[in-house]
Amino acid sequence: MRFTAQTTGTVELGALVVGEDLRVRDAHDHVCASRPAAPGVRFAGAAVDLSLSQVRSDAHAVLLFVAAGQTLATVTATLFENGSPAAEFVIAPTAGESALICLEVYRRGGGWKLRALGQGYAGGSTQLLTTHGVAPAPAQAWQPAPLAPPSTATETVARPVPASGIPLEVDHGLQRMWMIFEDAARSAAALVSARDYATKRLDQELSEAVSNPATRNTPAADAARAQAQRRHDELVALADADHRRDSDQLGLEIAEADAAMPAALASWLAPAWTTRAARSDGIRLGELYALDRGGLRVPYCVPVPLNRPLWVDTESTAAAARVVGALVARLVAAIPDKPTKVDLIDLTGGLRNLATPLAPLLAGPVIADHGDISARLAELANAAELAEIAYNSGQAVPPTEHRILVAADFPHGYQSSDVVRLGQLMVRGDLIGLSLVIVGSGGEFGDGPVDLLTQSCRHLPTMPGTPLFDPWTGSAWELDLDMLPAEPELQARYLRL
Repeated sequence: MRFTAQTTGTVELGALVVGEDLRVRDAHDHVCASRPAAPGVRFAGAAVDLSLSQVRSDAHAVLLFVAAGQTLATVTATLFENGSPAAEFVIAPTAGESALICLEVYRRGGGWKLRALGQGYAGGSTQLLTTHGVAPAPAQAWQPAPLAPPSTATETVARPVPASGIPLEVDHGLQRMWMIFEDAARSAAALVSARDYATKRLDQELSEAVSNPATRNTPAADAARAQAQRRHDELVALADADHRRDSDQLGLEIAEADAAMPAALASWLAPAWTTRAARSDGIRLGELYALDRGGLRVPYCVPVPLNRPLWVDTESTAAAARVVGALVARLVAAIPDKPTKVDLIDLTGGLRNLATPLAPLLAGPVIADHGDISARLAELANAAELAEIAYNSGQAVPPTEHRILVAADFPHGYQSSDVVRLGQLMVRGDLIGLSLVIVGSGGEFGDGPVDLLTQSCRHLPTMPGTPLFDPWTGSAWELDLDMLPAEPELQARYLRL
């Protein structure tokens, strides 16, 4: 097989041979221009060649990526099998990404399968490599750079996906939930396609029935119109029935999965919340639904450690307090084998009711004065920088604790240096076990560092009517975010206090 990619500007192709944790075993699993070969994987300049039978037997997958020294334009990734195109995937980055994992070739049931990823990294190849266990070259301090205008759409060859679509990322324990999501997306797309086709065909047949003025008002024309309407109704009814059947089956699968998932991926009523905490590789954010396609609600889950900060889009921190509480509870539950410390910036007091149950987990006093923000962020950013120095020198040790930083009321009251430090933590925070949650207005601010940060986060809309688009078919969904229950005894249970 051969992987190629077309885009504007100069890019470098590469590959990572990874285990089930999506991390390389050592530096030899990173195939690039300076290290052109690993078993079964060979760098060929404008391509990466794969001989899957020769890939090391304990490898779980091969990640195929592109990286550039600038913001990536639209990338067309193609995988050839024996010289013939086997798959094509078009990705238009929308968050200032300069590195992109295009495709994943992974083992399944003794064979190999292909998955389109489109996972971007605003921190470039350094962030991509570090995330997957490769020690990058020593990095300079993070500096915000001007962004190229974001692309207007992300698309596959089959169907366009709007720019605000949810990025595709499937990851081990998350795989079951994402497979259910994919099945739901494809069923939804089939329903929408059938409805559209039925409407277009009806319009065409009705036009034909009245196209001749001489026969427009005859019984024959009436019969033709009635037949066209029946054909339309029958096709729509069949499509609706197929979609209901799929939705019923997926509903059963979701219930079955919910009973087996670790707490961080499960609903609040799942049994996992009343048993001993189990580590999870993902957290649940809420449920996706579409009222025009029935009552199916699909859990929306993302990986942990967070590969992109979560940004809760809201004009009122207080109104989103229970959403923030749910995110913190799930982040705490995802990593139960390490002590958790929470840093909370709350300038307007909107998270006051959350601070009380969080008190045993707080790393220090809640920051309520904008003048105190810089010192706390500097402490975290310095720790991350020291961890990066240790990592690059081969002396790194895994984080001994899980830090959660909640930066509320952003960007009002934050200095430009605070924004830069948040950017540093976005890139290096995983080295100190940091998960970053930003709460505030997510608009365009006309400020380079702030806009870069907002475009690099995963935005969670709190207002209904804000569509998200699945990455497989471009079907529109609404996201109903989970909220932490208001009862103190339940809050204590879900925060694992």
